[in-house]
Amino acid sequence: MGKSKSDRPVPEPMRSDGAGWVDQGPRNIARDLQNPDMLVPPITDNGLLPNLKFSFSDAVMTLNHGGWSREVTVRELPIATTLAGVNMSLTPGGVRELHWHQQAEWSYMLLGRARITSVDQDGRNFIADIGPGDLWYFPPGIPHSIQGLEEGCEFLLVFDDGNFSDLNTLSISDWFAHTPRDVLSDNFGVPESAFAHIPPKQVYIFQGEVPGSIREEEVKSPYGTVPLSFTHRLLAQKPIVTPGGSVRIVDSRNFPISKTIAAALVEIKPGAMRELHWHPNNDEWQYYLTGQGRMTVFTGEGTARTFDYRAGDVGYVPFATGHYIQNTGSTTLWFLEMFKSDRFVDVSLNQWMALTPHDLVRANLNVGPELIDALRKEKWPVVKYPGY
Repeated sequence: MGKSKSDRPVPEPMRSDGAGWVDQGPRNIARDLQNPDMLVPPITDNGLLPNLKFSFSDAVMTLNHGGWSREVTVRELPIATTLAGVNMSLTPGGVRELHWHQQAEWSYMLLGRARITSVDQDGRNFIADIGPGDLWYFPPGIPHSIQGLEEGCEFLLVFDDGNFSDLNTLSISDWFAHTPRDVLSDNFGVPESAFAHIPPKQVYIFQGEVPGSIREEEVKSPYGTVPLSFTHRLLAQKPIVTPGGSVRIVDSRNFPISKTIAAALVEIKPGAMRELHWHPNNDEWQYYLTGQGRMTVFTGEGTARTFDYRAGDVGYVPFATGHYIQNTGSTTLWFLEMFKSDRFVDVSLNQWMALTPHDLVRANLNVGPELIDALRKEKWPVVKYPGY
């Protein structure tokens, strides 16, 4: 068997029992190395499922003076109808211009810092600086802006509609460019010459100056600030810690403004897994932050398919289908799981079995006390057992 550039054995579509054969034709070995469970599916995989994976590395990149963006929508991942995602980076001083959406916007700051501003329908305004692990949420129709601070920033935006595209949002520059100058003059009470140099089209992202402190920049509104904060410090939140990792859950219960997107930040240590479970409220949209893992999704009628994921990948799980996420690497796996819902809810296979009459479970699965006695009545979202 040949060697790859990294001196790893070239993988072949063959199982240890001899099923399959070598691939001697044109191939992308780097892809096969990253997707071992697609090249050689577990023998438990069966039937056909739509694709449940798309990498931001394969998304179209939009480059601007001031930053870049790329998105994963139903165009890239057709099954992902409930949510869409945008990965964006802003330079120091780079601005995602004043704009608004017909969809809700939820965001997780990946690195660096940014300043966000907003004004609600009652004239109450908001300004805040956001750092790594912080969230923001803007309800549909609420205007806002994002600007990179001294070190620049990168973040994930999630919208509550899989058909969303960030390039088709409602921007202040685009509206000005497509409004007659005499109308602008009448609206603002200034001569038409005041608009002589407005942009001829949407600017989207542009390079600005790094803003001063919030104290220097903020504008006092006679109506006060928004009643519910648009931000939440997720990493400051106390996690649920179990053997093998941790989970931080954020939804409308602890981030009240977030009415349509619920999420969990999951940590899975090497050798651990996000337990076998499902979600009875909606589809799951995933974003992998670090490490690598694999997930099998079971959809009933004898159908299951396994996918491999790495940092920067998007995963998707259809409504109420069984799945797990297993850390297959040597470093900690971190990922976000998100739902179009005001609440995060999941059903644990282990807990369900533990709280069901044991004779019924025993007869249903033809298992003995070795399994029955190990069942847990308490939910462990992430599991790891000594010796397993």
